[in-house]
Amino acid sequence: MTDAQETAADTSLRTTGGAPPDDVAPAPIPLLEPREGIPPVVASDDALAGVIAAFAAGSGPVAVDAERASGYRYGQRAYLVQLRRDGAGSALVDPVGCPDLSGLGEALNGSEWILHAATQDLPCLREIGMTPTGLFDTELAGRLAGFPRVGLGAMVESVLGYSLEKGHSAVDWSTRPLPEPWLRYAALDVELLIDLRNALEEELDRQGKLEWAQEEFAAIASAPPAPPRQDPWRRTSGMHKVRRRRQLAVVRELWTLRDQVARRRDISPGKVLGDAAIVEAALALPPNTHALTALTGFGHRMGRRQLEQWQGAVDRAKELPDSELPQPGQSLAGPPPPRAWADKDPAAAARLSAARTAVSELAERLNMPQENLITPDTVRRVCWEPPKNLTPETVESALAGYGARPWQIGQVAPILLRALASQA
Repeated sequence: MTDAQETAADTSLRTTGGAPPDDVAPAPIPLLEPREGIPPVVASDDALAGVIAAFAAGSGPVAVDAERASGYRYGQRAYLVQLRRDGAGSALVDPVGCPDLSGLGEALNGSEWILHAATQDLPCLREIGMTPTGLFDTELAGRLAGFPRVGLGAMVESVLGYSLEKGHSAVDWSTRPLPEPWLRYAALDVELLIDLRNALEEELDRQGKLEWAQEEFAAIASAPPAPPRQDPWRRTSGMHKVRRRRQLAVVRELWTLRDQVARRRDISPGKVLGDAAIVEAALALPPNTHALTALTGFGHRMGRRQLEQWQGAVDRAKELPDSELPQPGQSLAGPPPPRAWADKDPAAAARLSAARTAVSELAERLNMPQENLITPDTVRRVCWEPPKNLTPETVESALAGYGARPWQIGQVAPILLRALASQA
């Protein structure tokens, strides 16, 4: 490891300078303004064709962002796509008016896409036909470079010396027409992504981490879509209170019915029925709608028909034969929760403790979060079932088998081998 790898990231990148003397007030950070004003929203095939032509003729990487209506609508579809490229300027595309953006995706094929927190936006972009062949994730770059705050606003401020407008990230982006302040906010999200990418690339290179970042970006770009969650109803908030199998069945029935209603109405499931109400009904097992009405979340504002449908779900769960009731635990692939290791396998618990300490110390030396150095799940799996013959090759192979990238293996395998050997 070089001295540069041990250096904190944001000292060389700050354009706002160091701390001023005590008797000098710090200079205000300028608010970022759109360089070409707010572009018109593209919502027709003709307008989209113009954007495709402009961005195909542009040069260099493409800044991309997407806005969803999380908390308002069902699913995670995109309701606005923002782009910027040298030679093309900025564009705001409405996926409601232009639901198929595969032509735009094809025009950008082979170009590097710049996204902030790429894994959040890639699923909704993929749904409308936009999938990058290569990318640069400015949030992940910030993590690897050691920035303490990696939100887009914080990164733009600390790296480029500008302040982004705040306040519209959690609005209902399915609203039509979109208010001008929201469009301004959306356009600014891609205004400086190219500049931010270039500065972070330079800093990663200075720290000797650029190849590491490139491996991470390639892994994100090539990752297949996530498979559907198994038993998603088990993720209902407050499930730790539900112990009996009959109560679990109530949660499952209510969650499934809520999901069907939410999908049909295109509304966030939480706006149909809250998780707290589902759990309370499961614990109470109400015998009728009158008893259901007395529970939190099923108040007087809920109509009779709604109450009857929720009570029907409760009744279906109560009538299930024992053989069809869900099991209290979810089958887990891999090791048990670490809190159980001391009882189940004290030697594994000792290995995990030694490995965690070693990974934590290395992450601190490299100035990056532990979870970006190596995933905690990977460390747990290797410690629970370590190679029978502890050698550099077997540890490296185990890490690779759990999806660790080459740079991670190069950094972590030696310290993990020492930690495992110390407890052998």
